Amino acid sequence: MNKLQSFLKIMMKILKTLGYITAASILFSLYSNWHVIRTSKNKTYSNVSSIPKNKVGLVLGAGKYRTDGGINLYYQHRVNAAIALYNAGKIDIILVSGDHGRVDYNEPLDFKTDLLLEGIPEEKIVLDYAGFRTLDSIIRAKEVFDLDSFTIISQKFHNERAIFLAKSKDLNVIAFNAQDVYGSNSIRTTAREYLAKTKATFDIAFNVQPKFLGDKIKIN
Repeated sequence: MNKLQSFLKIMMKILKTLGYITAASILFSLYSNWHVIRTSKNKTYSNVSSIPKNKVGLVLGAGKYRTDGGINLYYQHRVNAAIALYNAGKIDIILVSGDHGRVDYNEPLDFKTDLLLEGIPEEKIVLDYAGFRTLDSIIRAKEVFDLDSFTIISQKFHNERAIFLAKSKDLNVIAFNAQDVYGSNSIRTTAREYLAKTKATFDIAFNVQPKFLGDKIKIN
């Protein structure tokens, strides 16, 4: 066997191995997404009148503005959903958990400002500035804000993952589905969410913890 033949034989073995790895990765991602969605079955609601009451509604953070300067509709619809639940008496307290990793970027404060403009009393709004990602928001709700039962507020695709994370931490949660967003931007979001659900499975398997915890904060 000459050198070229040996080289080609080695390359075929490598490609075959990579094919197995790729196939396994795809199968794991498919399973992860199926499992996350199944876990949230019958735990999400789209109708205000049908959702059970919880004391606290946990709004999952989002940036207020798109890169082009327009309002991020994912953000706006979550604001609207929180207001609808509060006004219907389905939640008493709105806990906003989002990213405040930079001085010039403050998701929780943006939410608070808009909630106040819509008449939500300031004492009914609690801010979590260290909700850097969904896992952080869920675990901090339990470990920092001492909650074992609450209503998650976000879009359905996001709520499914949040419920999976919460149930993995033995939390009793339901979720309200804010209005979704459609168009080219939603396609990118759907693709990212597919990967995020896969990563959530890894995070639980390896007991990944939030970036920050801290002292207990009592919600009255």
